[in-house]
Amino acid sequence: MSFLTRPRAAYPLLSLPLLLAACARVPLVPVATPAAAVAAPAVAVVPGVSRELAEDRARRVSRLGYELSLNVPADKAAPIEAHETVRFRLADVGQPLQLDFKAPTANLRRLRVNGQPVPIDHHDEHLVLPTAALKTGLNEVQIDFTAGNQSLNRNADYLYTLLVPDRARTVFPVFDQPNLKAAFTLTLDVPSGWEAMANAPLRSSENNLGGLFPPSTTYYFAPSDTISTYLFSFAAGRFSRLERTVAGRPMQLLHRETDKSKLALSLDPIFQIHADALRFMESYTGIPYPFQKFDFVALPDFQYGGMEHVGAIDYKASSLFLDEGATQDQKNARSNLISHETAHMWFGDLVTMQWFNDVWMKEVFANFMADKITQVALPESNYDLKFVIDHYPAAYGVDRTSGANPIRQNLENLSDAGSLYGGIIYHKAPIMMRQLERLMGEEPFRDGLRAYLKQYAHGNATWPDLIRILDERTPADLQAWNQVWVNQPGRPVFDYDLKTSAGKITRLTLTQQAEDGSERIWPQLFEVLLVYPNGRTRELTVNQNAREVAVPAAVGEPAPAFILFNSTGLGYGVFPIDKPLPVGLATLTNPVARAAAYVNLYENMLNGRALTPAELLAVVRRQLPLETEELNLKLLTGQLTDVYWKLLPPARRATLAPALEAELWRAMEQNSAPNAKKLLFKAYQSIALSRAAQTRLYRIWDTQQAPAGVKLTEDDYTSLALALAVRDYPAPALILARQLTRIPNPDRRKRMEFLLPALSPDPATRDAFFASLADEKNREKEAWVTAALAYLHHPLRAATSEKYLPQSLALLEEIQQTGDIFFPYSWLQSTLGSYQTPTAARTVREFLRAHPSYNPQLRAKLLQAADDVFRAEKLVQE
Repeated sequence: MSFLTRPRAAYPLLSLPLLLAACARVPLVPVATPAAAVAAPAVAVVPGVSRELAEDRARRVSRLGYELSLNVPADKAAPIEAHETVRFRLADVGQPLQLDFKAPTANLRRLRVNGQPVPIDHHDEHLVLPTAALKTGLNEVQIDFTAGNQSLNRNADYLYTLLVPDRARTVFPVFDQPNLKAAFTLTLDVPSGWEAMANAPLRSSENNLGGLFPPSTTYYFAPSDTISTYLFSFAAGRFSRLERTVAGRPMQLLHRETDKSKLALSLDPIFQIHADALRFMESYTGIPYPFQKFDFVALPDFQYGGMEHVGAIDYKASSLFLDEGATQDQKNARSNLISHETAHMWFGDLVTMQWFNDVWMKEVFANFMADKITQVALPESNYDLKFVIDHYPAAYGVDRTSGANPIRQNLENLSDAGSLYGGIIYHKAPIMMRQLERLMGEEPFRDGLRAYLKQYAHGNATWPDLIRILDERTPADLQAWNQVWVNQPGRPVFDYDLKTSAGKITRLTLTQQAEDGSERIWPQLFEVLLVYPNGRTRELTVNQNAREVAVPAAVGEPAPAFILFNSTGLGYGVFPIDKPLPVGLATLTNPVARAAAYVNLYENMLNGRALTPAELLAVVRRQLPLETEELNLKLLTGQLTDVYWKLLPPARRATLAPALEAELWRAMEQNSAPNAKKLLFKAYQSIALSRAAQTRLYRIWDTQQAPAGVKLTEDDYTSLALALAVRDYPAPALILARQLTRIPNPDRRKRMEFLLPALSPDPATRDAFFASLADEKNREKEAWVTAALAYLHHPLRAATSEKYLPQSLALLEEIQQTGDIFFPYSWLQSTLGSYQTPTAARTVREFLRAHPSYNPQLRAKLLQAADDVFRAEKLVQE
């Protein structure tokens, strides 16, 4: 039903006292004195949200509140009619005021400013409010419009917003910048039978029987807490609603999961982990949960793992709902995800960055706290091991590339903010923060964070603000430390010199040099492990605060059989490999030390320092039957499949396959741990090339009889069917069609239907599918697209898919503009991730040469994603 036919009561206006009360917690922007209120040059109207515009509005606008009413029809193609009232105080009227609205001008129908009609002036993604209509003090703007669809994620029977970093402006006119926090009062009119959830508590609802219009339900939400625009959120649709109270905290969950087994196994942990995370954060920060409510929504194929909307966290449903075949790693990941989003309530939501150049701050503290919470919530997990496995390979995967970016990056326009996200802020930053905590000590570090949260609560802050607070609590020079760790990209490469005499160490020195050859050093603490033939070890701490340091504690110790560098996994860089290490791995009893060794070996292989891909593969094959720790097994099987598919020539791969398949199957049979058996089976499935191995996989899929001790679920059998199809196993279309009938959940069935043409044995069908991705509408389900691309560009399809690379790169700028923040890099990774040919590397280089003025952030993402191709070009030939 159009909002024009809805009774006026459906669009309640907040009284001025109520609005001011709702906005009371918004920090006031200092108002210029009359002497300073000289009219400044008008801010240019340009696409996006420029830093100049954001700074001007932060100076002028305060006490901000939005009332938003949306009429959502059942037909997802029909427009969403909307009405909005924006109230704010304005410090001066020296120039026009811009509201951000990235939608067609035709979407705007009527504009009133302070009660008077005003002609619509909309261009370059902004609705410009004229100076003559504005006044110093309180202003009110009313807008009738059609909501923009780009970030409403509309499906046949549900929708949800995802507005980070600057996507609120794609839905409604707004001051879309993080330091203009506001209270939002939302009214939603949705089809009858739909549930709804938003940032604020539900105040009331009413059923509308329809008459001339389809029946609907109107939900009236109370004013939200004061929040940044990227945190404004709602979800509505055919969801099931659950409510529980854990440890005195009421929580609601909306979901669409239909698998009763998954629900029975998952609901208790989901609510309990949230409660545990809240309790930890309240204790660590000394600040009670700071918002009105704490609810969450599980969404099929959500673009991220989760998103920290105040009072209404969004999650990818598959990350929350695990089945009986879930590994410990999957359970750890769920705990970490929930803890991450809960930690955001303090770091990001309570205290928010001033500008998105500091978006990493909220992410690093969410990850940093999530690691601590999971240590408590899952006491059986090995916190230090999980830290190494989760963060180091992912951080190195970006920082070793020529496209590496610093943790803190420059940003001139929010339209480029999405490109700031990636492995550096999610994985290098927690490593940096743990080094900082170690440098300062846990208590001074925690006290500094508490002071920071208290000082800037319900407001905004910068990284220099936090460094200043921390600097007061340590004798260390954090400004100099910050310069190399936070403001510059890259990592050090370490080397060592060991002197012995008469079986004793006389000198051990370590040196570091920046990987790019520069003079930088990374001050840090890490350990080295002296390993002896009788199994005895001696661990020593190194304070690498200069280019070359001696380790005095080593002097006089017996000469070791070998040295393991960075044995606790807390140092950062490429650490040297002592030659006996590969053979001596079996003597390392500490799983963290083994994980550090595995990472060191892999990074040295990629750098060409210590061993070739074939030599590393031999080491991994020896260790697989011996490794008892599940997380380490995950790391090893990942390295095995990476080397197998990316760094071995196809002919060598085919020759090796039968022996490697047999080894993996035997290791799986001999391992007694169910989770380990499943990891080994998944590795077997990934590398299977021989017809015998594929036939074995087919029989398992056909009969749905898993190997002894391995638990396979519906998702696993779907994965098996897709693996068989990409290998062109006989009758792949029949396999896929049968698997489709085995999937009862409609959301998962739609996902598989989307993937089918990418898996077709017919090159023309695959060509048509790839061509369809040029249309933005066919890229709406980003997780589906990246999954399809991974199959389309699978190494077994490289001969027919490499021709897609030029067009894939040509679409990148459009994908950045239309997709969500992780989509450009995911698009590149799924496209380039498996190529090893000189021609693929040449395609990337030619594209970059042909675009010398290419967007710098996108250029960096392309270089990051193409790094494996460039290394494969060299290593495969060697």
